[in-house]
Amino acid sequence: MRDIFYFLALALMAVLVACDGEEPEPEVNTRPQNVTEYNKVTEGLKDYYAGNEYFAIGTAIEPASLDDPAGVALLKRHFASITAENVMKWSTLQPSEGVFNFGPADRLVDFAGANGMLVFGHTLCWHNQVPDWVFRDGAVPASKELVLQRLETHIITVMTHFKGRIYGWDVVNEAIDDGSGTYKNTIWYQICGADYIYKAFETARAADPDAKLFYNDYSATNATKREKIYNLLVDLKGRGLVDGMGLQGHWNIDAPSDDLITAALNRYKEAGVELRISELDVSIYPSNSDPESEYTSDIALKQAIAYGRFFRIFRTFKDDISGITIWGIADNHTWLDNFPVQGRKNYPLLFDVNLVPKQAYFTVINF
Repeated sequence: MRDIFYFLALALMAVLVACDGEEPEPEVNTRPQNVTEYNKVTEGLKDYYAGNEYFAIGTAIEPASLDDPAGVALLKRHFASITAENVMKWSTLQPSEGVFNFGPADRLVDFAGANGMLVFGHTLCWHNQVPDWVFRDGAVPASKELVLQRLETHIITVMTHFKGRIYGWDVVNEAIDDGSGTYKNTIWYQICGADYIYKAFETARAADPDAKLFYNDYSATNATKREKIYNLLVDLKGRGLVDGMGLQGHWNIDAPSDDLITAALNRYKEAGVELRISELDVSIYPSNSDPESEYTSDIALKQAIAYGRFFRIFRTFKDDISGITIWGIADNHTWLDNFPVQGRKNYPLLFDVNLVPKQAYFTVINF
């Protein structure tokens, strides 16, 4: 009998202690679950992924984006950084030798500065959107020495102009081969070999020592290409020339797999560099040959699942990833329209053609 009273007393004491202490309130998810709830709050992506806890969420824009009040409102609500989609590429900044056109890019940088946004410069050296004159000397091909001198002049002039206003630069873009070679056989490589890569980074480091310098490439999760990129990063890092790796992230609703993304992030992390998902969009077409499709509820769900799993991986690397740039604001303007299939509409972003958040948006913010 004494044992029964003893256990009853212990039970009563436990109840009294529990009642005396404050019970923790269950966590309530206040993040919007649908468009109706979204319209009642003011928070956006940059709030749910605060840079001090996760990573800066950014977007790529054109100057024309700033002419649309609704687009500007969306931009301010959701994004902590901007990247110039095209107007910092060579063909815009220096279309003719010695003639620089900074106006369009200045407009974006000024907007970012006025709204407390970081700016990523894209891109100093690429084999696309570069004028033919860079590789010509009158009627004949330019020498290696002349091409490298022009590269140096371009980088110094551009980085000096924007000095102190750019967080980081994609110094060299897409230099690694997709196939069996090490370097892509671009006109840069044909004339200069791999020296142009090192010249670009050396010049950039000297031009603005405070700017972060990135190598940027697509298919960076492919195992074979990943190793070639890794080797380049290690070499550049050993010379003190690179700070980060930009994985472009032009992915689709089926690929790449979680394993490939995780393996790539871990490998580049081993190189001791900062990581960025630099050009993220999620195509609704798994294959380049897929015919045009309407944006059905089934596709919307598949896209939401894909975005959800990508961001789930990103969050596990939050200490290594400094930023994620979504390549466009909304589906009303995306480079994937008509590419790679002419006449085919794509819907790869988190907001639809009317700037309304899609199912994928709510999947990304609710975690």
